[in-house]
Amino acid sequence: MIIQGPVILVRLPNWLGDTVMALPALHGLRASLPRARIVLVGRWASLLEGQAVADAVLSYPRDRGARSRQAAALRDSWPDTAIVLPNSFESALTARRWGARARLGYGADLRGWLLTHAPPMPSPRRHQVDEYRQLLEAGGVVTGSDPPTFRLPPHPVAEEEIDALFKKAGLAPEDSAVGLHLGASFGSSKLWSPAAYAELSSRLRRAGALPVLLGAGSEEASAAAVIASAGEDIASLVGRDRPDLLPRLLGRLSCLVSADTGVAHLAAAVGTPTVTLFGPTDPRLTSPRGRRARAIEGRAPCAPCFLERCPIDHPCMRSIEPTVVAAATLAALEEGQAA
Repeated sequence: MIIQGPVILVRLPNWLGDTVMALPALHGLRASLPRARIVLVGRWASLLEGQAVADAVLSYPRDRGARSRQAAALRDSWPDTAIVLPNSFESALTARRWGARARLGYGADLRGWLLTHAPPMPSPRRHQVDEYRQLLEAGGVVTGSDPPTFRLPPHPVAEEEIDALFKKAGLAPEDSAVGLHLGASFGSSKLWSPAAYAELSSRLRRAGALPVLLGAGSEEASAAAVIASAGEDIASLVGRDRPDLLPRLLGRLSCLVSADTGVAHLAAAVGTPTVTLFGPTDPRLTSPRGRRARAIEGRAPCAPCFLERCPIDHPCMRSIEPTVVAAATLAALEEGQAA
């Protein structure tokens, strides 16, 4: 068995969605090695605290000096195994600096010499959840087939804070709130237009649902454009939440509509129905998994291109009609009410 020892370090993915998609593999690791000390290192590692997959979680510093100091501290812990989930050269180099005896990661980005075990990338590529599972299985870990599941342990203070956020936005506990998430960290190519979100909002309102705009503070301008295009006020929580509140906020929604973004994966993992819009990326590789997850794929000859910015006029995302998204969202709401 490649993955073994009292100390196992896991370099998590850099993206929120990929971190959530790694959960089934991490649960398999914990179950296979219950006595090992598992330490997760990544930009979103703190989100996984309380998920019963690790003994410690560490943020991955952006500053080089801080990274070097962290690497020295981890090397002093005498790790036996380092598991490298990202496919970048930098992540494999970092794992080598940790000093782990065994270093497991896919042999991508000319980094095989930095790893002791570098299985080839799956060909054809598989869904990201399955690729993470397959990597750990190559190291001797037994993983299951369940989709990512995110636990929400009791936290009265956080719940009260979300109550206050909803009340300030004009949302009541009994409202059928549908989150419309406006952003995507990957790039502008994934974004649906404000006019499309405005039309979707109007259709949901007419059907008795209550749309609420979501997003980081950087989406304030987009939120204003959606409201202006709709010609009516729309409840907004844009810029008002924070990462540690996000899972619970998503758990309060009756449905989430978004582009292919990490928030969609987190919403599906907490059990919220999702309608995810795909254009430049491939739902066969990165769609949220779960019984209540739906994906709508935009059609264009150039899709999926995987480009961060569209060099033309977003034909894939423009091909996604608000009527189709509204129908999928209302179907998800009806299914949730019947459950």
